[in-house]
Amino acid sequence: MRHSGDMAEVQKQTRASGIAILLTSGLSNQVGAAVGSLAFPVIGPVGVVAMRQFVAALVLLPIARPRFWRFSWAQWWPILLLAVVFGTMNLSLYTAIDRIGLGLAVTLEFLGPLAVALLSSRSRATIICAAAAIVGVLCITQPSPTADFVGIGLGVVAAACWAAYILLNRTVGRRVPGVGGTAMATSVSALVYLPIGIVTLSTTKPSMLILGFAIIAGVLSSAVPYVCDLIALRTVPAHLFSLLMSVHPVFAALVGAAILGQALNVGEWIGIALITGANVAALLLNRSGKGEPTVADEGGDPVETNG
Repeated sequence: MRHSGDMAEVQKQTRASGIAILLTSGLSNQVGAAVGSLAFPVIGPVGVVAMRQFVAALVLLPIARPRFWRFSWAQWWPILLLAVVFGTMNLSLYTAIDRIGLGLAVTLEFLGPLAVALLSSRSRATIICAAAAIVGVLCITQPSPTADFVGIGLGVVAAACWAAYILLNRTVGRRVPGVGGTAMATSVSALVYLPIGIVTLSTTKPSMLILGFAIIAGVLSSAVPYVCDLIALRTVPAHLFSLLMSVHPVFAALVGAAILGQALNVGEWIGIALITGANVAALLLNRSGKGEPTVADEGGDPVETNG
């Protein structure tokens, strides 16, 4: 009995460490986005996204080492679609951040996984979750003649891309072993951005400080979250991981205020709370009674937030 108690204590401590690592991953992601936005005035969101994609590819390829020359068309087509989603999601999100701020852009993007959770639930309570999310969007956007509807629309595009990422990643995960599919999708996206990055850097001629901001964004928003998630998801239940993702809009709002001075009003905070709460409720409604497998147990790939 004592041995069993010791094992339970070890498992508890291991899970606590995994949760701490996942929270670190989320905070790193948002700090990276905030630092990257400091380079927007010089190289724009496109230049920052290009640098981020390069860093992500440099991190993922050595880890995954995918044998892409052996991939069949059934494996390649979802990888290529995922590459398009990666590039579009990050560009739309970073452009939205440039226009409406970090906290609001990330919260709108969070509508993507929320939509997937709501559509996969069979509970009538999901109607309440959907209604709460709609009210949350209205609180955030606060429609008026002066509202930045372009920025809001880009946040919604990012949300649609995140939903597509979740669905495509499932297909890629089933058809490509390990994280090879994700690595290839990131690499293809980086190749597409390569000429864009070259043109942007050659025409804007950014200083080393600006380049440093963009590189830091890639490290903190891609490399660090990926490594953290890869470590933590071996011990943290998949369902708990999904719930912990709900802190991202809150982290984004806090980081935006602390680093970028993007203070939110009461209505916007209420909107963040409603959308985040709706996501948590939807995930709890979807929870199965089959135990708490980790992502590793389920054979899934680590989910990198914001691509």
